[in-house]
Amino acid sequence: TPMKLLLAGGPQLQPSGGESEYHYEYTACDSLGSRWRVAVPHTPGLCTGLPDPIKGTECSFSCKAGQFLDMKDQSCKPCAEGRYSLGTGIRFDEWDELPHGFASIATNLEIDNSFSESLENCTTSTWVPLGDYVASNTDECTATLMYAVNLKQSGTVSFEYIYPDSSIIFEFFVQNDQCQPTVEESRWMRTTEKGWELHSVELSRGNNVLYWRTTAFSVWSKVPKPVLVRNIGITGVAYTSECFPCKAGTYAATSGSSFCKLCPANSYSSKGATSCQQCAPDAYSDQGSSSCKPRPPCTDKDYFSTHTACDASGETQLMFKWAEPKTCSEDLPTAVQLPPSGVKTKCPPCNPGFFKTNSSACEPCPSGSYSNGSGCISCAAGTEPVLGFEYKWWNTLPANMETTVLSGINFEYKGIAGWEVAGDYIYTAAGASDNDFMILTMVVPGFRPPQSVMEDVENKEVARITFVFETACSVNCELYFMVGVNSRPNTPVETWKGSKGKQSYTYIIEKNATMSFTWAFQRTAYHEAGRKYTNDIVKLYSINVTNVMDGVASYCRLCALESSGSCTSCPSGNYIDRASGACHPCTPSTYLKAHQPYGSQACIPCGPGTKSNKIHSLCYNDCRFSLDKDGRTLEYDFSALPNSTSFAGGPSFTSKGLKYFHHFSISLCGNHGRKMATCTDNVTDMRVSDGEAEFSKSVTSYVCQSIIVPSDVMGYKTIVSSQPVSLADRVVGVTTDTALDNITSLPEHFSPENVGLTDVIFFYRSNDVTQSCSSGRATAIRLRCDPLKTGSGALSVPSKCPDGTCDGCTFHFLWETSAACPLCSAYDYHAIVSACLGGIQRTTYVWREPKLCTGGVPLPEQKVSICKTMDFWLKVGISAGTCAAVLLTVMTCYFWKKNQKLEYKYSKLVMNSTAKDSELPAADSCAIMEGEDVEDDLIFTSKKSLFGKIKSFTSKVGAHPLCCCWGSSCHQLPRSQTSL
Repeated sequence: TPMKLLLAGGPQLQPSGGESEYHYEYTACDSLGSRWRVAVPHTPGLCTGLPDPIKGTECSFSCKAGQFLDMKDQSCKPCAEGRYSLGTGIRFDEWDELPHGFASIATNLEIDNSFSESLENCTTSTWVPLGDYVASNTDECTATLMYAVNLKQSGTVSFEYIYPDSSIIFEFFVQNDQCQPTVEESRWMRTTEKGWELHSVELSRGNNVLYWRTTAFSVWSKVPKPVLVRNIGITGVAYTSECFPCKAGTYAATSGSSFCKLCPANSYSSKGATSCQQCAPDAYSDQGSSSCKPRPPCTDKDYFSTHTACDASGETQLMFKWAEPKTCSEDLPTAVQLPPSGVKTKCPPCNPGFFKTNSSACEPCPSGSYSNGSGCISCAAGTEPVLGFEYKWWNTLPANMETTVLSGINFEYKGIAGWEVAGDYIYTAAGASDNDFMILTMVVPGFRPPQSVMEDVENKEVARITFVFETACSVNCELYFMVGVNSRPNTPVETWKGSKGKQSYTYIIEKNATMSFTWAFQRTAYHEAGRKYTNDIVKLYSINVTNVMDGVASYCRLCALESSGSCTSCPSGNYIDRASGACHPCTPSTYLKAHQPYGSQACIPCGPGTKSNKIHSLCYNDCRFSLDKDGRTLEYDFSALPNSTSFAGGPSFTSKGLKYFHHFSISLCGNHGRKMATCTDNVTDMRVSDGEAEFSKSVTSYVCQSIIVPSDVMGYKTIVSSQPVSLADRVVGVTTDTALDNITSLPEHFSPENVGLTDVIFFYRSNDVTQSCSSGRATAIRLRCDPLKTGSGALSVPSKCPDGTCDGCTFHFLWETSAACPLCSAYDYHAIVSACLGGIQRTTYVWREPKLCTGGVPLPEQKVSICKTMDFWLKVGISAGTCAAVLLTVMTCYFWKKNQKLEYKYSKLVMNSTAKDSELPAADSCAIMEGEDVEDDLIFTSKKSLFGKIKSFTSKVGAHPLCCCWGSSCHQLPRSQTSL
């Protein structure tokens, strides 16, 4: 019965005689750790003439590096010249195609069925072998490179990689027999800065599956740069039964080699070479080449100009040099000759803060002095030097700057200069190829900002760097500006594509640490090796860095004076009087320009609705706001809203269906100016140590944004957050106006406001200035009163702009919550008085509808008062009316009777007068005498009424004679005639 064999290493063929018809292999190891060596025929079914199985070496047996196991006599022998071995390992350094055992697959873990067609789009998004290395995908598909290996003893896996773009998630992990990751914390790879970096992971005995996985975020139009991997080496295999030949372009001159050396430039080798062959004089090659290329005729693109250092006479020479490496030929008929060098010109002056020595070299001025590039001048009393670096003359490269070239083909750094000085600017020289990166780096050891800035923990500006540049390009060139902190990898902060006119760019430095600033220029990323676009260049005219530790000064500034006359720092929130040098505090509700604290004009008024902190370093809103409207004052209190809240906009999808969200974190008021909203990048900073945590790629501000990919989409344990951006670093003001400081919050972005109650708008600005946002990003948050939305309420973005911004610079948010309603006052309720029931009347207070207020004055309690019922007052009214009617009737009767008496008496008097010829005796008196009316009373009534009694009483008190008048004469009637 044939024995089932498990391969533990490559088979070794027998070269001569009958032995060439078979090869040796080991059986699988048994429980005792032993195995057998058996002969396996090349022709199936051949079972005669084969050697008998013999006892094999122990399963843990292995050879040293540079050796292989000879299966014939089971002993270790050195590799021959032109070959190498790792002993207990294997190496993959040729990537013309995927090596045997590797698998490259592409998937999209998007679970949204509406984007199922995206799986077809990802079939080609795999790792691609490109000769010396394998490159990842650059889209949002998930590309995985896998390799499975069985180790007989513990070993390691190592590889070199380039990971330049954090827009790609790059992870490497190993799974064991139980399909569990072995080293979870190291799976997230760190971005690289200086070419290829080596990464190693220990492997355990048994089965190990290696995974290289990448997923890009093509959220914006820029295509990220791929991840590159090469020289994958694995140790811990049981044995190596043969040596590997050196690949073309390398050689092994001695036996027993564990690696092959690269052929130097202008030489080549074929596979398995023991030495390299020199190229012919009319041909050239790069390092590690497998063949030579003919030299083209030299052109004006193959040389560049530079200046020598100033000599003792203060002159510099214009020099022309061939671009390195020189690949052209001067001997061909159409070749251009190198122009003559040696033309002398006067040296440019030294940079500000430097002076010329006797040898015409530029040296920094001593402490306490300044210069404009000629001679050093001591600062006057009451002034201090302003330290920094200002480079605007380029005769030699400054001491804190260096330049190099990064190959765009194999991404190796070359020992040649990528930038050259040219007097009043520095420019990019010609590289070996148009896709090379021309690198210029400046390192600043640290910064020394003003004392007031150091005390202000919320002021992000420690210093700033400003540079003036221009680009001249005929193709799709790119200029990158990158910043590194404390030797951490550079982070690109801005990119310019194509030709750009002369312009300046300013970057705010927010951390006091050792900083590196890098300018990288690539003429084209798609052109093959060669110089075709050498005339595409970048000119860097000036670089200015402020507040540099141990820097130099170009001028002196006023300072606060001590009693001894020496300079000191003003207390926080104080400006310096230019005339006296004394410190004066800023007025309330103003903030101080800390970098230029001179004169009262340095205290800038805060915006509406804000006030300054104690040290006058910033303005903030304390979550309170007052508004005068329609003769009343509305008071707002937003302190019920959380210090920091976050929400995500609607889902967005890339071209291949990757679902992502714009995640916003908002801190409306902060904490007395301290910003509380934080957005992080948990991909590239997964392995940041605690000591470097403050320099990790995170953003803290009033409003920030990041890109979120849910964990169910990516298949990771945690949500992937990347590309944090600050949208609001300072409060501009709080108002109900729709525009403030050139920031406009259009009402039509959202649904209509409440009738009679306008939205309160918080306006912010960020410090980040980009090409598209020359004034920085801005944010407007509308707070709208909605009594039905209690607690944190609801945040939303404009429906027409689901990303929160319509122009990429100004972001708009609507926050609907009951906490945005004004505080309640007596105006917001009214009283309802009930009917009087049972002698009790109730007064109830209710809110006016719709109720658009919160908190503030509570509703008064119900009032109860004693009252008279309606029946009582009705009875009183009827009684009073009855009495008035009776009185009116009596009075009417009385005056009617009185009138009757007068008529009777008058008639009787007339009759008597007629009888006596109309003559009457003279009257003694015109009054009725006392007692004369008794007869009348007896005539008309026998019983005195109330009025009769009153009349009798008045007659008794005093009677008067009765006078009768007719015509123009009156006569007093005798008392005896009064009865008439």
